[in-house]
Amino acid sequence: MPLRVVVGAQYRDSALSVYMKVKALAMRPENCRAKVVTIASYLGLSVSEVERALTQLTTAGTDGIAEVITRRHTSRDGEGESAERWIRQMDEGELFVWLPARAATSLPPRQLRLYAVIAYAQIRRMPLSLAELRAVVRHQYGDAAGEPLGERQVMRLLDDLETTGWITIHRRQGPRGRHAYEAHLRPLRPVLDDTAEEPAAPPALAAPAPATPDIHDGSAPRTADGSPATEEDRTTDRPLTSEGCGGIRRRRDAGSYRAAPVENAAEPTFRGAGHDEKRSSSGGTYRGPGLQLSPRVWQVLEPVRTELPGISPYLLRRIGQEIGRQLSAGVGMERLTTRLLTRYSRLTAGGPATEQVQRGEVGRWILGAALVRQGCRLDSCEDGITWATGERCALCANIAATAQALAAAAAEEDRAQRPVVAEPPPDPPAPVRPPVTWLPWPPPPPDPGPEPPSTDEREQLRATATPAAVRQALADLGAPAAIRLYGRALVLPHLATDQHDGGTPA
Repeated sequence: MPLRVVVGAQYRDSALSVYMKVKALAMRPENCRAKVVTIASYLGLSVSEVERALTQLTTAGTDGIAEVITRRHTSRDGEGESAERWIRQMDEGELFVWLPARAATSLPPRQLRLYAVIAYAQIRRMPLSLAELRAVVRHQYGDAAGEPLGERQVMRLLDDLETTGWITIHRRQGPRGRHAYEAHLRPLRPVLDDTAEEPAAPPALAAPAPATPDIHDGSAPRTADGSPATEEDRTTDRPLTSEGCGGIRRRRDAGSYRAAPVENAAEPTFRGAGHDEKRSSSGGTYRGPGLQLSPRVWQVLEPVRTELPGISPYLLRRIGQEIGRQLSAGVGMERLTTRLLTRYSRLTAGGPATEQVQRGEVGRWILGAALVRQGCRLDSCEDGITWATGERCALCANIAATAQALAAAAAEEDRAQRPVVAEPPPDPPAPVRPPVTWLPWPPPPPDPGPEPPSTDEREQLRATATPAAVRQALADLGAPAAIRLYGRALVLPHLATDQHDGGTPA
């Protein structure tokens, strides 16, 4: 058994017995198929008490963990069958305690919780004190619900548990003079834990002492399974005074007559979910019953389980009412869950309502958008798809085709009614630009010509010069260049001869 079920204040004492019996029956291949009436007969509890325990075990708490998983079955002829139940798989490293299944049928729920704590402390070698045991067992009913029992009541429970033979108390033998508790896997004395066995005669109840009554859970018997009277009887409950004979009667919680706060108010864990909650934006305080949602509603809300802690109890109650209304109308749980999962996945992917949900209005989004069926007027249509067959809805396809045809006709009519505007003549083509020839810049320098000969070369040329070579130089280079090359002495005679013959002087 998980240790969180043993020490968790959110679970009733009877939840331990129901958890152990369901887990023992779920070891079969078909899991636990016993009815609530059968489980109640096994444990010796009332049917309503077992139903309360199953509601707590199958409902996911603030941590999102449900200990018992339930699957309802229905036969082909429409008649219901007993639900199938099994236990969740425990996480690796989770604290647990081994308990014999026989203890659930032979011990009362409160003694079973004490026995489980003692068995866990014995394996862990942890010494227990009376104060630590008091913190585990708490009041279940009345104004003190959720508060630890008194020391005297816990001592009585331990004595009764020792009488059954499931534990042994070694008094003053523990550390620092504490009692040492030893838990046994089998009772030391015979117990009646078989439902087929019936005692020959019921045991006589011990009469309580007239002066000092001692009851295990407060100063009055528990009334969770019913009340002694259905309505108030003024002739027996109160004296016949003017208040009971038509006098002025003060209304409850009207105006300034409000209940004054008490010092021993219950902690938030044990108060109703509707306590001190705001019902509307006007600032009014909701004083209705606590938040109670059925397991079917929690299963439908599984896709948005991470968003539920941020939703107010008032919105959660309205969401539960809307889911219950749709389930009663014939909408299946699988269809609602798929609808919520599909739209939440679009939302997390950046849909149009992402900004609205980021502002903390996820409850309004679930109530006003996620749970609303979208499609045509056919109940079988789900977002344009026939839910039973998975095909496209014929009515939605017809509506879409009609809308498309109407839109095309309206566009054509609008186009026909527009005035015809003459289009302006096209612009003449631009003239072809001539190709651009780019000149190098800056211009190249003029060719200096061949390099003039040196002085030695000229002296050698003059020494070997012939009249024909001088005349050839005059014809090719001109008189100035020929004079620079051969000198005046060699060039002037030929120059005078050329002038005498009618030539042109250079």
